[in-house]
Amino acid sequence: MTHPVFEALLPVVLLIALGYCVGRRGWVGAAATKDLSNLVFLVLAPALLFRTMSGVRVQDIDFRPVLVYFGAMWLVFGAVLWRLGLTRRAAVLGLAATFSNTLMIGVPLVGLAYGQQGLVTLFALVSLHAFVMLTMVTVVLEFAVLAEQQRAAGSAAAALHWPARLRKLALTVARAGRASLLHPVPLPILCGLLFAQTGLQLPSVIDRPLQLLGAAFGPVALLLVGISLAGTALGGHWRVALGLMLMKNLLHPLVLALLGLALGFAGVPFAVMVLAASLPIGANVYLYAMRYRVAEEEVTAAIAMSTMLGVATVALVMALVPYLP
Repeated sequence: MTHPVFEALLPVVLLIALGYCVGRRGWVGAAATKDLSNLVFLVLAPALLFRTMSGVRVQDIDFRPVLVYFGAMWLVFGAVLWRLGLTRRAAVLGLAATFSNTLMIGVPLVGLAYGQQGLVTLFALVSLHAFVMLTMVTVVLEFAVLAEQQRAAGSAAAALHWPARLRKLALTVARAGRASLLHPVPLPILCGLLFAQTGLQLPSVIDRPLQLLGAAFGPVALLLVGISLAGTALGGHWRVALGLMLMKNLLHPLVLALLGLALGFAGVPFAVMVLAASLPIGANVYLYAMRYRVAEEEVTAAIAMSTMLGVATVALVMALVPYLP
């Protein structure tokens, strides 16, 4: 009999490998990659997310494992800040050590491993993942910018500008929160949940196209991951990349598992959270590195290494998850 880990992970690996070959052969260029990314995030993902959650009642979702996930995430993030100090680089590297690729890799993998029940739990996390994590990291980064400016200008001179800087911080956080809520990932989840509360059923003429679009998400997203890897080089940052990969792929799920076990969690929702914590680094981290102009090459290398070695680390975590209570 084929091992369940092998059955769930092999299709993911094969599609990423196929995408890598496509990228190396040059069959899909840089411009087309951007277009494919837009197709995945703006069309295929919303269809899958809305259709899945349109049949789920809010009261049937257990959000407690999601809270444990965020608790473990902030423990690891806080450890990075404690070690490196309150700087932009520390905040971005801390985000890399905790922010999972829950959509492009997580959705296909959890769907294969745990089916509809697992996807509902994962989508509960996805609906809050970007909003909670990215908004809070924006706050940390803006405070880091203020701290760096204060150190550069001197405490006396910097103190004169604190009111203006705090106003800028408030506006930045508000924009980040708004962008996270209106993002094409959490928005269809929330809309689907709202529709489900009406008790109505999607007409077949609408449901069938959504089903077809949603079915295309997994293969196209995984191919896109492989194509992106084909154009990424580790450069001279492999030590930092290796450290971030170990923290994201192994330390994060370990902290989550220990925290969850200490609090008495068990079952499929908890297993899905542990698996989600073991997923490779998400691409949003690079966007923050670019926005704040710090650790861009290190983050790029870490995302590549985390994804490439994620085959082994995710397989290890999936093999150990059944031994959880």
